[in-house]
Amino acid sequence: MAPPKLPTHFQAPFLFKPNFLPDPIKFLKKSAETKNLRQGKILHALLITTTEPPQNGETFETNLLINFYAKCDQISVARQLFDEMPERNVVSWSALMAGYLHNGLSLEVLRLFKKMVLVENLRLNEYVFAIVLSSCSDSRRVEEGKQCHGYVLKSGLVFHQYVKNALIHMYSRCLDVDGAMRVLNTVPGYDVFSYNSVINGLIELGYLREALEVLDRMMGEFVVWDNVTYVTVFGLCARLKDLKLGLQVHGQMLKSDLECDVFVSSAMVDMYGKCGKILNARKVFDCLQNRNVVSWTSIMAAYFQNGYFEEALNLFSKMEIEDTMPNEYTFAVLLNSSAGLSALRLGDLLHARAEKSGFKDHVIVGNALVIMYSKTGNIKEANKIFSDMIFRDTISWNAMICGYSHHGLGKEALIVFQDMLAAGVCPNYVTFIGVLSACAHSCLVQEGFYYLNHLMEQMGIEPGLEHYTCIVGLLSRAGLLDEAENFMRSTPVKWDVIAWRTLLNACHVHRNYGIGKRIAESVLQMDPHDVGTYILLSNMYAKESRWDGVVKIRKLMRERNIKKEPGVSWLEIRNITHVFVSEDNKHPESSQIYEKVGELLAKIKPLGYVPDIAAVLHDVEDEQKEDYLSYHSEKLAIAYGLMKTPSEAPIRVIKNLRMCDDCHRAVKLISKVTNRLIIVRDANRFHHFHDGSCSCADYW
Repeated sequence: MAPPKLPTHFQAPFLFKPNFLPDPIKFLKKSAETKNLRQGKILHALLITTTEPPQNGETFETNLLINFYAKCDQISVARQLFDEMPERNVVSWSALMAGYLHNGLSLEVLRLFKKMVLVENLRLNEYVFAIVLSSCSDSRRVEEGKQCHGYVLKSGLVFHQYVKNALIHMYSRCLDVDGAMRVLNTVPGYDVFSYNSVINGLIELGYLREALEVLDRMMGEFVVWDNVTYVTVFGLCARLKDLKLGLQVHGQMLKSDLECDVFVSSAMVDMYGKCGKILNARKVFDCLQNRNVVSWTSIMAAYFQNGYFEEALNLFSKMEIEDTMPNEYTFAVLLNSSAGLSALRLGDLLHARAEKSGFKDHVIVGNALVIMYSKTGNIKEANKIFSDMIFRDTISWNAMICGYSHHGLGKEALIVFQDMLAAGVCPNYVTFIGVLSACAHSCLVQEGFYYLNHLMEQMGIEPGLEHYTCIVGLLSRAGLLDEAENFMRSTPVKWDVIAWRTLLNACHVHRNYGIGKRIAESVLQMDPHDVGTYILLSNMYAKESRWDGVVKIRKLMRERNIKKEPGVSWLEIRNITHVFVSEDNKHPESSQIYEKVGELLAKIKPLGYVPDIAAVLHDVEDEQKEDYLSYHSEKLAIAYGLMKTPSEAPIRVIKNLRMCDDCHRAVKLISKVTNRLIIVRDANRFHHFHDGSCSCADYW
């Protein structure tokens, strides 16, 4: 190797003059361990300028230099030294390979390995195989990994613990669980790393029962667990939602001498959260001395998964007080919590914050934004986010398809589905829920059955209860009530109350009270406490002026201690949420709101509005029935929105119950006389009212 010339003025610092440096090799190794690039370069210069021949040979020293530069992220210098070596041994190759591996250049490792085997014909050792297999793991190249496995078997080095561990890890990371299990079952002698790799691979592929079996085997062999084991096993408990096992693992950990780090604690928080034990999760979190972004995100996710959206959002400010910076997963949890509250303004602020923090192009953040804007009523912004996404996964497509479906925009949802297929993205179980729901909203009966019976089968997706319920909704919306009932009676699936109530609601909309009453009786046998069914049945009796039937239902509800939930609507104006209850007069501006409602009703009556007094569940005079209808919560909220928002701004109202027929008819006409877009999210779906029409086409 031709030594590079040093400048004539170069002089080593006093500390490294030869008489003060008895062993430059020792110091070079230390420089590599501490990644001290400056000191290592000085030592390199001293080795070049020394007149004495190397004690251990030039190859030995160059190998050390390759190792040093590789560890200091100077891989190009390491490669240059390697290429200029007149003679190389197996250590030279493994040092450079390790450097490429640690610098994330797995493919370069594989190229060197092929050259080493095919050109140099060197005798490989266990270290080389471990490095190459790790490269296959990182790059998920299972075929090359299998070839390396073949070389390992021929060399007889498979019994080395780290070679066997590297093989198991490679197969697990490449999602070839059969390969990992083969190695585990055929090669004797296991350690904790082997078991961690296999269990983790099984969990990642969804083979949870098999993961439990391997865990049982690990415990039977009395393998001592490490931190990674506990993180993995808590993750398994979380996926299984097995609280009993989670408590046992937690107890075992407390008895052991293991130091519980922040990652183990975060895994425990996640496990308790997914098992519905939010107080346990909070106790573990509060006991943490040092918290990082993983632990904060875990506790936020635990609150979110259990429906405590406000608590999840409140933790964000506490996290910032502790100077912990959020990551993409934190923003995903916060945006989904905003979606759960339908808090559009807060979602907008989090969107701006995520963009400012540089997480705009992360898929998980993009997906959460699409979901948030869809659930808060801004479907146009959801589509804009989706269209601007650089990378999309299946969740991205599903979020947009389901978002359009929930807004009643079936045709738009099906266009996105066709784009998904054209992009070569494989649909999954959730995709077809959105697609069949879109068919229902667009009354596409033939297309719906094609997707259910042909396309899902072609793609190997077995239909579930949610898909069949969408078909019931499709037939019901099309007015094919007998066909819907026959479909439910003939399909071998265990129907739930939601499916039967879908048909019951259709009977109410299509005024087929005969079938409706029969279905209602069946539902109440399944669930005697289903409030929605009592209300629909009572509505049917009221529309037929069967007051005896209404009285019968009310008596039944009293006997069973079932109370109708009061109608509540709310909207957000300038960061303040205003809540309205039907016939509410507690709002500080209630007199002006009532006056505005009266003014709006007076304007829409010339357009054909007639109060639907048949829907009033009270046997009173018609004039009193009109009063009951006039001040439903959504009318009060919309009136207040019209009073307080700019004329061009859309009004977004959320209601806890299904919107009644009278309010639906009234709001359509109010949108026309005020020339405003009014978006109402009720218990079933979104309604977009504009210019006298609604996106639901009068079916909801």
